[in-house]
Amino acid sequence: MKLRWLALSLLGMSMGLFAAIDSFEFETDAQRSQFRSLSEELRCPKCQNQNLAGSNSAIALDLRRELHRMVLMGQSTEQIKSFMVERYGQFVLYKPSLNSLTYVLWYGPFVLLIAGFAVVLTLSRRKVKKQTKNSAQASLDNSATRDHQQQIKALLDKKHD
Repeated sequence: MKLRWLALSLLGMSMGLFAAIDSFEFETDAQRSQFRSLSEELRCPKCQNQNLAGSNSAIALDLRRELHRMVLMGQSTEQIKSFMVERYGQFVLYKPSLNSLTYVLWYGPFVLLIAGFAVVLTLSRRKVKKQTKNSAQASLDNSATRDHQQQIKALLDKKHD
């Protein structure tokens, strides 16, 4: 009885090995190459951080079929990308185009990096100025204390005379 359940559970787990893998037929190697590169460049709208090639979601499967159809129709890479962007927005591209909506995306990290360097530089300069000021003040305090001690000593010496 236990052996039967073990066999059935192993059979159930192995069924995933026989799952259908979508394979697409192409007329030329150029079409196959275009399909592969686009399926790796385009992001699955549902999966967030997976490309179409790596996603198992239903929408990714539909988009791969659509991509296959468009490649077989002879559409260019730019035509396919513009269709996908029109339909799903800039999010579908891993490398969005440079336009007024994506300036922050492209240049924002550099601006933040420069601002970070400016903050670190400003803080380090303030710290150096404060240390210099404190050491100068300490030097003045030490000399004033020495003068004061010398005056007290002189007064004490006069009193003993």
